[in-house]
Amino acid sequence: MMNDKILQGVVKPARYTGGEWNSTPKNWETTDLRVALAFPDIYEVGMSNMAIPILYEIINSIPGALAERVYAPWTDMEQALRRYNHPLCSLETGRPLRDFDIIGFSLGYELCYTTVLNMLDLSGLPVFSKERDSSHPLIVAGGTCAMNPEPLSAFIDVFFAGEAEDILEDMLTTMRQNRDNRDSLLRNLAKLPGIYIPRFYSPSYRADGTLASMNPVDNGAPPVIYRAVADKLKPVTRPVIPYIEVIHDRAAVEIQRGCSRGCRFCQAGILYRPVRELPEDTVLETAGCLLDNTGYNTLALISLSSGDYSHIHHLVQTLSDRYARAGITISLPSLRMDKSSIDLIDSLPAGRKTTLTFAPESGSERLRRVINKWIPRDAILETFASAFEKDWMNLKLYFMVGLPTETIEDVKDIAVLVDSVSRLGKSIRGRPPHVRISVSSFVPKPHTPCQWSAQDTGGQLEAKQAILQGLLRRSGVKLSWHDTKTSLLEAVLARGDRRLGAVIYSAWKRGCRLATWSELFDYSRWQQAFEECGIDPSFYAHRERNPDELLPWQHISPGVSTAFLRAEQERMLSGELTGDCRAEACNLCGLQGIHSSCRNKARETA
Repeated sequence: MMNDKILQGVVKPARYTGGEWNSTPKNWETTDLRVALAFPDIYEVGMSNMAIPILYEIINSIPGALAERVYAPWTDMEQALRRYNHPLCSLETGRPLRDFDIIGFSLGYELCYTTVLNMLDLSGLPVFSKERDSSHPLIVAGGTCAMNPEPLSAFIDVFFAGEAEDILEDMLTTMRQNRDNRDSLLRNLAKLPGIYIPRFYSPSYRADGTLASMNPVDNGAPPVIYRAVADKLKPVTRPVIPYIEVIHDRAAVEIQRGCSRGCRFCQAGILYRPVRELPEDTVLETAGCLLDNTGYNTLALISLSSGDYSHIHHLVQTLSDRYARAGITISLPSLRMDKSSIDLIDSLPAGRKTTLTFAPESGSERLRRVINKWIPRDAILETFASAFEKDWMNLKLYFMVGLPTETIEDVKDIAVLVDSVSRLGKSIRGRPPHVRISVSSFVPKPHTPCQWSAQDTGGQLEAKQAILQGLLRRSGVKLSWHDTKTSLLEAVLARGDRRLGAVIYSAWKRGCRLATWSELFDYSRWQQAFEECGIDPSFYAHRERNPDELLPWQHISPGVSTAFLRAEQERMLSGELTGDCRAEACNLCGLQGIHSSCRNKARETA
């Protein structure tokens, strides 16, 4: 277990002690397969992640297998571990990570890449895959970032593309059968859906730096790896309860996975297709178990678009009737901006009016058509009128600058819309609402219709931010915006190839880790790493891709076809809308070939 001498010198030692309620420390002597579930950020962030609890429950339910957790240490803890030469250990039993059979990283954000290297190093493990053998744990990575695995390919043994619920037990069985022979293990893992082994593939490049080919160098490696899709959702009923406050301190039920709205900038909307709902009776049963097993007084109904759940009004009413007297708050994140959402929120048990959060993304009707997030201005104002009439006067609105085809007038339209909302609130309630505006910078992501688009330069983004700063200086409005250098690095790593591995390694050696934290993000060190490796970040971030260019992630398929994404890019540039396939005809995105629900929808359309 963790040395008390180490813990005495760090803030928030409860990040590292383990022993939380509902944790599952299984017996090492009676288990022959041990998995460390690693999250490359600190405890408070990692404990709010939805994927880790799912994998934790599944693995610990398998006879002979155990799963334990580990999170990235904060800087004071890292210094203490290095000072005392103490390895990074799991929370459940305090075992060094190097003692596990598998270390599985969940990759949800590109800026965590150097933290992955740091955790491997703190575990006493070689950071490069080529320097590890059967005596070392198998290093696996999954999550949304694994859909472009190339920047981390030098460091990870196995990437998992997609959702692991239905494949996990087969992966563990394969590990058991081949654990003493790394080559045999990798070859057999490569036969499973969603598994990508970087060492079995070799890229070549053209003189202009673009990718020429990505070919298998092993006969058993498939030319294209298709994302694994879970058939049914497996809800978590006994999550580990942290000792300290974390980002999302609540009970949470994933009521549905996926979104069919088709926002063209949204990677999650592609990577989590098709929409799968947890049956209403299962949601109710899960909610009861969660509240009994955790003691939380807030229940969140989690989804990319919670209002699109088929029976959301009946579900919310049932939960409200069941738990109102117990003082349980029902939380509905990710609601679409329409009047029905206000009605839904207002149907919750009476309580303090908190903040309504919506994401118009753009103030311009034209640009909302471009990104396929079509909400007419009148509908937006009608939504807020309904909110103000019900005395919801605190708003948080998310916008984005740098979207494809954006003009300065589109940027100014954000301020025009906010001004209209403020005046509307004053006319209805006699006072303006309190409005917090968060403006992010567009980052073109793999496997979206925007994957070929260029990101605005830092200067362009800063000019747009300055326009909004000038126009939104008024009482009751608070504006925040993203650091443009963070957005640049995110775009570079999101759309990078294998050559970026050298940059990631160099940046880590220069002290870059926990880059998601603004106080620790130092772009100058990344600049030095790019210069040392002879790589221009603009090549990855600011360059428009030719539609025929081979992309570094093209051998990893989300199931949505490249032809569909190209067609969506053309519709985007012309401002043509694409319908929601749940309410309208099947869009033939490609999933009809690999998932039964999409196949049936395609037949109906035909």
